[in-house]
Amino acid sequence: MTKRNTKQRRHIIITELNSLGEVSVDQLSKKFDTSEVTIRKDLAALENSGLLLRRYGGAVSLPSELIEPKCEKLSKRKLSIAKKAATLIRDHNRIILDSGSTTSALVNELSKKSGLVVMTNSLSIASEIQALENEPTLLMTGGTWDPLSESFQGKIAESVLRSYDFDQLFIGADGIDIERGTTTFNELLGLSQVMAEVSREVIVMIESEKINRKIPNLEIPWQQVHTLITDDDLSEEVRNKLIKQGINLICAK
Repeated sequence: MTKRNTKQRRHIIITELNSLGEVSVDQLSKKFDTSEVTIRKDLAALENSGLLLRRYGGAVSLPSELIEPKCEKLSKRKLSIAKKAATLIRDHNRIILDSGSTTSALVNELSKKSGLVVMTNSLSIASEIQALENEPTLLMTGGTWDPLSESFQGKIAESVLRSYDFDQLFIGADGIDIERGTTTFNELLGLSQVMAEVSREVIVMIESEKINRKIPNLEIPWQQVHTLITDDDLSEEVRNKLIKQGINLICAK
């Protein structure tokens, strides 16, 4: 099977897993006449989607107690914002993906690009990128683990970032102060600010319901933001105020 048949191959893997209860990398590699590396990427992607559990040498079905109706991991708003954000990425771009659920929605869209270099401070995002069929070059900041943001932060991470330069930063926020910029509950601001410093273009991805939230910590001022991508549930007044800040405002339907 070629890369174009990735979805079909993964569908067959799940069908076989549901029938047998477990599958092995070796057997699947022979069945599809593809490399074990490709199969491991398939299993990693399927695990990230909550469809199986990887085990040494293969995968097993999810335990019954884990198969329950769950809240949608990514809202339709976040997915639509991610699709808009992906249109700004060119092949071979060097990008940063900050930790967060909105930025993580962008990962699947990266599968349509070639030659990307992606830096992240998030273990979960790194795992999803590693599972992509088009194999972007993956870089991680390292640093000190912050349980609040579930990401690496601190001086080591900042130092690693300053060793590179990037075309684009894709970053979320806890809130938007229309007069000042992006805001956050987290007092660890240093890494986000360094991310912005080492990127030629700063793209903020945020749902409209977070705009005008009253949060004390200013993260990235408008002077450093190039593009704000949100959904279209904005009043005309708010749209005009944001545009007056000199940013490119994109509203995803």
